[in-house]
Amino acid sequence: MGAGKRGLLTAAVTVVCAVTVLAAPGTAFAAPTPTPTPTPSASPSAAPDKDLEAVREKLDDLYHDAAVATDQYNAAEEAADQQSAAIVALAKKIVKGQERLADLKKRAGAAAAAQYRSGGLPDEAQLMLSDDPEDFLNGAGRVLQGQRATKGLLEELTRTQEDLQQYADDASAQWKKLEANRKAKAAAKKKVKQQIAAAEELESRLEKKEKERLARLEQEAAYKAQSTWLDSGILDEIDGKASAQGKKAVEYATSQIGKPYEWGAEGPGSYDCSGLTSQAWASAGQPIPRTSQEQWKQLEKIDIKDMRPGDLIIYNSDASHVAMYIGDGAIVHAPRPGRTVTIAGAGSMPILAVVRPDA
Repeated sequence: MGAGKRGLLTAAVTVVCAVTVLAAPGTAFAAPTPTPTPTPSASPSAAPDKDLEAVREKLDDLYHDAAVATDQYNAAEEAADQQSAAIVALAKKIVKGQERLADLKKRAGAAAAAQYRSGGLPDEAQLMLSDDPEDFLNGAGRVLQGQRATKGLLEELTRTQEDLQQYADDASAQWKKLEANRKAKAAAKKKVKQQIAAAEELESRLEKKEKERLARLEQEAAYKAQSTWLDSGILDEIDGKASAQGKKAVEYATSQIGKPYEWGAEGPGSYDCSGLTSQAWASAGQPIPRTSQEQWKQLEKIDIKDMRPGDLIIYNSDASHVAMYIGDGAIVHAPRPGRTVTIAGAGSMPILAVVRPDA
């Protein structure tokens, strides 16, 4: 791909993102608005821009921390769901085991009652007292079978009791993990709400014009990062074609454009970043981990030059954000609170890794 083609692609992605800005709030980047040349009378405006840049950086930090806490919340919720399912399965095993134990005890009681009715003598002793040789020979086989049956009954009784104890121990361990994850979930929820509230409070102090300028600063920062990424020539090397499942995942993700970001949500009305990517791939028949950090840890890592539509791009050094690559240097993602699912530049945020769900 030549420089001319790359320029067209860059322009195309920029136009798409600019249209997204006009259509709905939530874009991650667009072509920057040229800053007017300062004049002596306009010098006081430099301070507000500097202050707004500090606000932008502070908001980035707050929303980043909220994203980390959201991942922690989602992980705790997923673990709690798994533990609840494990406890239910163990409870069913315990019920069946108790029923089996009751049946075995009933059979053991019947055997004891039969021995009592025979005078308390074991079968072997009764056989030895028999005066009829034929009865002795016929009885010998029955005694052997009886011994084996009794031994088997006692062994099964012991195994069932041991299994029940193990099930009970496992259930107890799962309950402890469940309680720990409930606490972790509650703590993460509190942290998310605190960070979002702090960001909203910070934004609420701004006047309308300041908010508009802040939005432009955000767009300019993302556009600059995207341009730097494209200028590296990376797009010349990326020409992978989407797999059949990848196409389905991309279709799902892009059909959610315009829906609001909501932390902890996985559709259908709203999404957080990993909720969007996990549901997109689930719709394609490929379940993947729920959180961006687990998607980064568990899915196969791919070199950026081998990237193809449907692959997931993990962002930030702590894997706190994830988006889906849709081709031509663009991604679709759920950015943050107050934004909607949108198209953005793949290089508009710091890339940690690329992972492939259907490797």
